[in-house]
Amino acid sequence: MTIDQQGKRLALSSVIPIWILAVVGAVLIGILVPVDQYLTWVPIVLAGATIVTFCVQLSLDRKEGLVNRMMASLGGSVVILAIATAVLGALQLASA
Repeated sequence: MTIDQQGKRLALSSVIPIWILAVVGAVLIGILVPVDQYLTWVPIVLAGATIVTFCVQLSLDRKEGLVNRMMASLGGSVVILAIATAVLGALQLASA
């Protein structure tokens, strides 16, 4: 295994869990939060994903590619939560 393959494996194994966290957070918002508070909780999930991203990435031994891994983690989380915002916003408007 080359260094480049190790870096890609490390990136995938440290980025995808953050994306899963964002998806789980969005689903939990839809299930547990009252309809009128949907859009209040989405930034809280993003803040949690940001904190977990910092913790995960800074706990790794390999520091090469840190910025790229953090950018991928947070960028993916923002996209996931943007889609969740559109869906939850539509649900909120439909229930009003």
